[in-house]
Amino acid sequence: MSGKDKLPIFPSRGAQTMMKGRLMGAQKGHSLLKKKADALQMRFRMILGKIIQTKTLMGEVMKEAAFSLAEAKFTTGDFNQVVLQNVTKAQIKIRTKKDNVAGVTLPVFESYQDGTDTYELAGLARGGQQLAKLKKNYQTAIKLLVELASLQTSFVTLDDVIKITNRRVNAIEHVIIPRIEKTLAYIISELDELEREEFYRYITIEV
Repeated sequence: MSGKDKLPIFPSRGAQTMMKGRLMGAQKGHSLLKKKADALQMRFRMILGKIIQTKTLMGEVMKEAAFSLAEAKFTTGDFNQVVLQNVTKAQIKIRTKKDNVAGVTLPVFESYQDGTDTYELAGLARGGQQLAKLKKNYQTAIKLLVELASLQTSFVTLDDVIKITNRRVNAIEHVIIPRIEKTLAYIISELDELEREEFYRYITIEV
């Protein structure tokens, strides 16, 4: 047994008790970290599925929004400058919340509508239906973009945490626990050897 395989410790009953306690602590820590890694992995896979689903939906929504923009421009003409002059503040805003998964805090972005539509009377002369459809489609697109940003942020955060947790689990499983077990085996063998020496010494004295 090389020095790297075990901890540098003097073999005694006290050391044996201490190493047993450390072994139990390491095994409990490994179990808890493994459960945490499993919970994070489950949420990670769920988020990945939602990202794929949202990206697929995003393509369809953006295609519909671009088509409705072309329809509105064809019906009402170019209205970009008129809209830019009338809009003074953002109508759709984003707020941040926090979600907790097995002790890991994930940021969650949420879109909400603030105030009334500053350009709600647009298109009363002509093209009102197309403009209403255009606004509705782009609002849906913005909500999906915010949801996608929230999912991807959580995805990256979880990916980093899972890698760190798995490294800790592997370190405890393949380095720390085997080293403690080998140290414990070394202490037990040394104590047994001492007991045998004491026994032979006692027999020799008696004879």
